[in-house]
Amino acid sequence: MDKYILKVRRGVPDNQYWEEFELDLIPFANVISSLMEIQKNPINKQGEKTTPVAWEQGCLEEVCGSCSILINGIPRQACTALIHKIISQTNSNVITLAPMSSFPLVKDLYVDRQGMYENLKKTHSWIDADGSHTENFGPKISPEKQQTMYVLSTCMTCGCCSEACPNVNAKSKFMGPAPISQVRLFNANPTGKMSANTRSRILMEEGGIADCSNAQNCVQVCPKNIPLTESIAVMGGQVAKQASRDIFNITDNEPE
Repeated sequence: MDKYILKVRRGVPDNQYWEEFELDLIPFANVISSLMEIQKNPINKQGEKTTPVAWEQGCLEEVCGSCSILINGIPRQACTALIHKIISQTNSNVITLAPMSSFPLVKDLYVDRQGMYENLKKTHSWIDADGSHTENFGPKISPEKQQTMYVLSTCMTCGCCSEACPNVNAKSKFMGPAPISQVRLFNANPTGKMSANTRSRILMEEGGIADCSNAQNCVQVCPKNIPLTESIAVMGGQVAKQASRDIFNITDNEPE
């Protein structure tokens, strides 16, 4: 097999269609390099001149998360999707590329993930720096907690978990697994836990943790193998404790 076909879902929200491109099978080519070949010579399988495919990319080493698309129906990073492996796994030389459906479509494979970033802002997913550790070391963190925090910190906000989640859609306000997992990360930080009550209360609101149906699709597609369902379970416990503290006006609300 020396050729393969990329079947690409193209167009804008009110006008979408499929277009096929036949390409030479180059050793170790990935989906991004294949799209670049189409960009250099945008001729479809029928030999017709067309427009280059629109997509998003950045680091090309599975760090930025920007190149998330549906490859044969599965949300993943296009930069690490090797053509020869996909063909071998599916026993087919036709590979379908489509935009993620849980985010507003811009054009072709390019979607608007601004909603994910807004949810990170909503959940206060950062550490407030007060200048107290500018000259000396900050609070000590156990190696076990460091390891947990490191894994959580590898989240790229790529959107794969939201795409796989049945509760993230136009009819739902569910913020998705990634922001919830980031709340766990920043609540675990010795400085960040000072805002833990704020983050936990946000997860009590509509679109928060109660909207998770425990489908567990998210953890299956995460390219960084983040234990998203574990994070949701941990935050469920923290949110329940925060609710109890609020009922009885308990101010000591540091997460465990």
